[in-house]
Amino acid sequence: MTDPVTDPVTDPLTDPVAGTVRDLATARTLLFVPGDRPDRFDKATAAGADLVIIDLEDAVRAERKERARESVRDWLVDRPAGRRACVRVNAVGTPWHDADLAVLRGLAAGIVLPMADDAFAATAVHRAADAPVLAIVETARGVLRCAELAEAEGVVRLAFGALDLAADLGTDDADTFARVRTQLVLASRAAGLEGPVDSVTTDLTYGAAAGRDAVAGKAAGMRGKLCVHPRQVGPVAAAFAPDQAEVAWARQVLQAGGDGGVAVLDGAMLDEPVLARARRILEQA
Repeated sequence: MTDPVTDPVTDPLTDPVAGTVRDLATARTLLFVPGDRPDRFDKATAAGADLVIIDLEDAVRAERKERARESVRDWLVDRPAGRRACVRVNAVGTPWHDADLAVLRGLAAGIVLPMADDAFAATAVHRAADAPVLAIVETARGVLRCAELAEAEGVVRLAFGALDLAADLGTDDADTFARVRTQLVLASRAAGLEGPVDSVTTDLTYGAAAGRDAVAGKAAGMRGKLCVHPRQVGPVAAAFAPDQAEVAWARQVLQAGGDGGVAVLDGAMLDEPVLARARRILEQA
């Protein structure tokens, strides 16, 4: 399987599709902006998030879907070179889904697929839009099939949609959601994907709540978080950034084992997986 993060054949600086794959695969802060508010698109991209998600789904009422789709298309066509974004389309089976994909084809905009629960459907979305897919798992069926989703052609990352899953299950029990996160983390790792993106935090007061949730998500193996307000971006980014202790450890590891093979640091064996983790920490820092 080609690793979307490290594939040496593609260059994200010259290939917009490769750049979008890398954005989706590595972003730690992903900020939603309503698709029917084109006046906010540039503001969202200036908010400092790793990636902006223009939303055609929950944030847009049915009577405004067509106008939103046109606004998104026009902005993507006219955006400056190098400014990449992704779009959350309406779910498979809804009246707006096919039109969303038709408009986005060829625009190098990653697809955020809500209610993802079928690997074949996710691949069909990827092929129809000619774009990489971030699959949001937010139903019981999606949770049970997350390993298949992670392996699907065109899917470069998984995300967790806690609000819709709570509605589906009839509970927002923290222990239940912790087990779901574990399943997504394991499915992602087994498929060679970056750790999944965690769900939104609905508390918009000062962004601190989103930061605390991001710390807990990182500890569970999540490697990014969906944001719904610009004030959440900074605290979430800080939570996912490697701390000083992690950076110091990574530098020591690479200094001790940078020549390859097996080395020892403070009595602990340093083999290639440990070295790879150290390199990734320094890249993130």
